[in-house]
Amino acid sequence: MPITSLVPSPASADIQLAGSFTWIDWLVVALFLAFTTWVGHRKSGKQESIRDFFLGGKKLPWYAVSASIIATEISALTFISLPSVVFKDAGNFTYLQLGLVGALVARCVVAFVLVPAYYEREIFSPYDYMAGRLGDKARTTVTVLFALGGVLGQAARVYLTALVLMVLLGPQLNQFEAWTNIPPLVTSVLAIGTVAVGWTWMGGIAAVVWTDTILFLVFLVGICIAIGTVASRIDGGVVEIARQGYDAGKFTILNFDMDWSKHYTFWAALFGCSWWMAGMYGTDQMMAQRFFCCEGPKEAKKAVLAAYGAMLVTLLVGFIGVSLYVWYEAHPMTGGAAELYAQKNDHLMSIFVIEQIPMGLKGLVMAGVFAAAISSLDSIMAALSQTLLSATWLPRRKRQIAALAEQGIVVDEDNETRRTLRISRWMVLGWAAVLCTVAIYMQWVDSHYRSVLDLGLSMATYTAGGLLAGFALAFCRLPITGRGYVYSAPLSVLVVFSISWHNPFARIAVAASGVLLLFFYLLGALKRVREGRAPNVRVIAQVLLLFVGTQAAIYLSSHGVWEEAGEPKVLSFVWFPLIGSLVAFFFGWALADPVQRDSPAEGVE
Repeated sequence: MPITSLVPSPASADIQLAGSFTWIDWLVVALFLAFTTWVGHRKSGKQESIRDFFLGGKKLPWYAVSASIIATEISALTFISLPSVVFKDAGNFTYLQLGLVGALVARCVVAFVLVPAYYEREIFSPYDYMAGRLGDKARTTVTVLFALGGVLGQAARVYLTALVLMVLLGPQLNQFEAWTNIPPLVTSVLAIGTVAVGWTWMGGIAAVVWTDTILFLVFLVGICIAIGTVASRIDGGVVEIARQGYDAGKFTILNFDMDWSKHYTFWAALFGCSWWMAGMYGTDQMMAQRFFCCEGPKEAKKAVLAAYGAMLVTLLVGFIGVSLYVWYEAHPMTGGAAELYAQKNDHLMSIFVIEQIPMGLKGLVMAGVFAAAISSLDSIMAALSQTLLSATWLPRRKRQIAALAEQGIVVDEDNETRRTLRISRWMVLGWAAVLCTVAIYMQWVDSHYRSVLDLGLSMATYTAGGLLAGFALAFCRLPITGRGYVYSAPLSVLVVFSISWHNPFARIAVAASGVLLLFFYLLGALKRVREGRAPNVRVIAQVLLLFVGTQAAIYLSSHGVWEEAGEPKVLSFVWFPLIGSLVAFFFGWALADPVQRDSPAEGVE
């Protein structure tokens, strides 16, 4: 069945607003894309090896890397959804706690603990580091975890940008649908994906970093245009906006509520978010790949710490929400704007841009939104391609070359390099197809969350704990194999999913997944016993322990962490990485086999 028959045409594309996207705005977008492409091509240089394609030759300046990290971290998700969170009744700046507190702690941990560990030798990703300590199967497991979290998290961001494009370009997309029968959502997602693939193919990670730097600057310009438009039409300008926002309680930042179901509290930021962001910055290849491109650990530390400047950008984006609150208090929405906002609060920024931003500047703001989405998408495509290449193609090809050498056949290095680069680019295209497909179907998950901001943030938390636990097991140099982590990582995802979803389908999915996980572990355990590689007592204890873990996940899918009025209470997603990492670390240690210290890969099946 074709995808166009499964994706409904959103009502948002049919609602008429008091504004339109003109040919001048289109010209601004075209010029921006052309200029950014030119800069990326000039700065990326010639891609002669996968070291150039995935590490930028390890010669990118720290300030460009830092700007790229900020551009990737903020994305269109923050620019579009955060203003609506601040704007709505009782909305305020409490979201900033996650960054002001959590990001600061996390960046220090990454800069002073993880970066030195990664620069002990030249590697392409944190997963190469984990493989060196825990074995190749652990790398395969962590690669799958990263791919799952990356696809879910970035697909949500692409989906949000597609919603924006459907509002800004509603008439054009409707006309295109009439010609081709392709729904506006599909057209918008494919447009974002096409540009992202082109920029990534053009120059690998170097092109991604330099285009991200330009995108970051345009992003800042878009913020200033949005705030400046309101300030120029309000007597008293920015000062009056700040005064009215203060009177409305919009600038409240700290929230010491002890309710674990709330996302934006001080405690969630200090404990849950610090742990989560340490994993995101240090073990998520999309972020970590940036500082691997620096010449050495000193420059990488600068890039990671300087990226804390993202909080200033986030603060400005939050102030857009305050500005829109002041504007719409004096000029309430009517007609199509009111209808569209009632349909989905996240349309707020799109409504303002199409109706209030002047011609020409409107194109620049849309270019910023478009750029923010591409920044995240090309980053995740490069990261996914690199991890897949390292986990599958390179080890397999290394074995093939070794076998040929035994037969006296010498492989031409130049041809091999070109072949590997070609495979890398095709992997980028394949991941683009996966990401765009998931983004299109993200609308079915959207209804489960209060805002697209919550949706985008929560998607990556399902696997973040497992990734951080993999690094912790490798970094601690425990005298164990990586065998336990192969099973504990999926168990951690299962537990987190059980805490978040409690409908009948989720319960069936958790039960079936738990049975499969236990089944495969039992098969491996029986094989180890038959071959005399593990004592019966330890194997029985490990099987029973995993059984308890899977039963706990099944229980949580029905009852949650706690219940209120007989219904499961949903724990905030901010705590998911901490819970997931504790589960993955404990079971990764308990289900592993002991080995001699400094021989971590020994005995890994």
